[in-house]
Amino acid sequence: MSDDGYFDERVADRYDESSAEMFDPEVVDPAVDFLAELAGSGHALELGIGTGRIALPLAQRGVPVHGIELSKAMAAKLRAKPGGEDIGVTIGDFATTTVDGTFSVAYLVFNTILNLTTQAAQVACFQNVAAHLEPGGCFVIEVGVPGLQGLPPGQTFRVFHVSKNRWGFDEYDVPNQGLISHHFEIVDGRAERLSIPFRYAWPSELDLMAQLAGMTLRQRWSGWKREPFTSDSGKHVSVWEKPAS
Repeated sequence: MSDDGYFDERVADRYDESSAEMFDPEVVDPAVDFLAELAGSGHALELGIGTGRIALPLAQRGVPVHGIELSKAMAAKLRAKPGGEDIGVTIGDFATTTVDGTFSVAYLVFNTILNLTTQAAQVACFQNVAAHLEPGGCFVIEVGVPGLQGLPPGQTFRVFHVSKNRWGFDEYDVPNQGLISHHFEIVDGRAERLSIPFRYAWPSELDLMAQLAGMTLRQRWSGWKREPFTSDSGKHVSVWEKPAS
């Protein structure tokens, strides 16, 4: 693993292409609408800003955005895009890295909270966010519900992507709430593998982390369009609020 974590220059070069479906306006626009409404006239802080999939269109909506990003390679891709130079990025671990100012909304999208592979780091992230939020500010997380339902007894693998040139599956370590996402891709006629560790957390555990940081659950949906969250939901978009005073 490099100083850029698992998102080094090789991964950053192909990130937008390999995650092309996540850049579709039908995916991006509802998230931007949701976050812009919460931001109001304030500022937004994106943890794990990456190549700017959400930050750039949010900034185009008039919301000042600052990002924290561990990978210099990913941040370079953001800065190279139109409008990227106008978005401030602080390089560091978003669980502990601090920036100047306060924010009306902070957010973590596309399962990024799971990149923190210990419970302690995830708790620290909530505490770090709470310290950056202005009174009444909100913390938003988009993350999948652990995909353990329906797995046959003893099975610890779940396929999440199959296409002509790319395959992916998750390998669960249930006793330790861990998983490894394995990505296989054909690049220039050769098979390449990328395996990234994560720590999954249930919604109730995230609620407790928020409580420890002095925040309370305000909303939970199964998507950015505010679809109801049910036992069948594959992911959730949760909003925790810092007290107004």
